[in-house]
Amino acid sequence: MAFSRTQERERIYVKVNSDFDATGCVTPRSIIWRDGRVFPIDAVRDFRPACTLSPGHPGDCYTVLIQGEEKYLFFQRTDRNESSRLGRWWVER
Repeated sequence: MAFSRTQERERIYVKVNSDFDATGCVTPRSIIWRDGRVFPIDAVRDFRPACTLSPGHPGDCYTVLIQGEEKYLFFQRTDRNESSRLGRWWVER
């Protein structure tokens, strides 16, 4: 299905297992779908800052390899005032 620039893609929020190294860098390792299926991330091909549609919530985009296919995995950081929550992971449908 092709999307025009005016069409918004649906966000699917997912659980992600990830590692934090000693410098604070995060590497996603697997995506856990709502129904419990686990998709291991074979490689992270790219990482870049990416703005989100929600004002005041910066984010990041990871290009990941899952089962031989490139996918985009997004991390949306929460408000700095919410100290117990760092952010949420999501994918596009």
